[in-house]
Amino acid sequence: MMKINKLIGILSIAAISVSAMGALTSCGEEKVTKEELLPDDDKKPEEPVKPTPQEPTYDFKVMTMDAKVDPSSRYQVLEGIGASDCWLPNIIGKHWVLNREQMAKWLFSQEIVDGEPKGIGLSTWRFNLGAGTEELGAAGGINDDSANNRMPSFVTVESTADNLQYDWNKCEGQRYFMEQAKKYGVESFVLFSNSPIVQFTRNGKGSSGSGSYANLKDDRFDDFADYMATVAEHFVSQGYNISHISPVNEPQYNWDGSNQEGSGWLNLQVAQIARELDKALQVHNINTKISLGEAGAWDVLYERNQGNPNRTNILEAFYDTNSKTYVGDLKRLDNISAHSYYTDGQWLSMRKCRQTVAETAAKWGANLWQTEWSMLVNGPNHYGDHLTDYTTPWEIAQWMAAVIHNDFTVTGVTAWHYWTAISVERWSQMDRFMLINCIPAGGNYSNDFTAEGRTEAFRTLWVLGNYSLFVRPGYQRIALDMVETEDFFGDAWLSPDAKKLVCVYTNRQKDRGIRLNTSYEGWPSAVESIWKYTTTDTKNLKGTECDPQFPVVCEPSSVTTVVYTLK
Repeated sequence: MMKINKLIGILSIAAISVSAMGALTSCGEEKVTKEELLPDDDKKPEEPVKPTPQEPTYDFKVMTMDAKVDPSSRYQVLEGIGASDCWLPNIIGKHWVLNREQMAKWLFSQEIVDGEPKGIGLSTWRFNLGAGTEELGAAGGINDDSANNRMPSFVTVESTADNLQYDWNKCEGQRYFMEQAKKYGVESFVLFSNSPIVQFTRNGKGSSGSGSYANLKDDRFDDFADYMATVAEHFVSQGYNISHISPVNEPQYNWDGSNQEGSGWLNLQVAQIARELDKALQVHNINTKISLGEAGAWDVLYERNQGNPNRTNILEAFYDTNSKTYVGDLKRLDNISAHSYYTDGQWLSMRKCRQTVAETAAKWGANLWQTEWSMLVNGPNHYGDHLTDYTTPWEIAQWMAAVIHNDFTVTGVTAWHYWTAISVERWSQMDRFMLINCIPAGGNYSNDFTAEGRTEAFRTLWVLGNYSLFVRPGYQRIALDMVETEDFFGDAWLSPDAKKLVCVYTNRQKDRGIRLNTSYEGWPSAVESIWKYTTTDTKNLKGTECDPQFPVVCEPSSVTTVVYTLK
């Protein structure tokens, strides 16, 4: 009887256990495991439950857009993004010892600390080869109101055309920024000339009185070429990569005013100085190349101005073998350069002009550079409906992004340079003409920059940095297939080792962000990490690490650089 009762007890316990397990299972909660029946000391520690990643939320509307990056379609390789030292750096670099280091850091530093860039990492710096009007004062042709535009040369004031005496201690302020650029790792330097040195000009001045003809004596073309090559050789010996010399500037204009150094040139004369410079560079045995043209606007490259036929239609003039101005066979000729002024007012017309430039350059096999831009205004209707809109520093900076984008993606330039890196704000200019603003001790309208003043980085600096800091020399533009509009556009660049993919997007819509469903070969497993750097009216290339599981979002009214590190 006791055996029977014991057996019944065992069966009852088993039944209860089975019933309990069945109840737990049938309720869909969880199954009892063997571990749960073990003493606590024998149980394995529970692993923490990982929360499901959640896409960030935003306090603005978000529109989703597809963006396909195609590395099989490749375009130009970037040579550099830069700016020039006209005109104030010559005096600022000499006298503003408290602020000049900060300005140099803003322009040249590539350092990023905790997502905060210290500068915009320009890869090219343009050095103004002055005509020597600083030594001559008002007699050099530049009036007293524009005294800060009087530039030194590298020869002594006692020098004559037949006896140049070089002084490498001159141009102190310019050399300061050049030295800082080298220290921060700027890859290349361009020497550019607005006017021949006064020892060789027809009128002994840096401003011209020769109309459309070059303010250069007929027998001094070779001497001027040798001067430029000599300066280049000196800096090469100092460890600078003088990649190019640009011998003329906006030759379509006469430059007979007294506000800055300058000279007009005929195409025939431009070709002549190019030939002499080509020979001089070979004699001096340096690898420096020639950047020719510096045309005042893009359309000058393909249009023949009937009132000025000998100063326009640049590409055909220099590359047609039947032309008297043919220079396409020069060993050192590297590119034809032009400025993005006056063809930058409207989205559609800007693109149409640049498409014609690209087609014409392809016809003649010319490499193109864009070497000057700031927001000039060509009459009251130049910017159409946008004239009143683009009046804040931020809106100007965003429009600059549109110019850069179209110069890269439509024109196909291999280099893009801003005009005046450092200047002073006057006449309600906002930041149309500069990256860094200098406020003299006497106020904006003071012409005295010898006393230390104040300085500030403008919106244009940081937007240029969305390109210059991340799209480096050697990066190649690749296809980015997306719905592009005047209010949202972007371009993509791949590093030489294919480990970095950089996409720069501009979102001009003020009320909505853009969620990018990006696709790429092997995406998303190809991506190791993502960082985005955002510039807005209040953010200076603010860096944020992004979760590769979720689309990147571009904020409203922003310029955003997305840097993908690829496996």
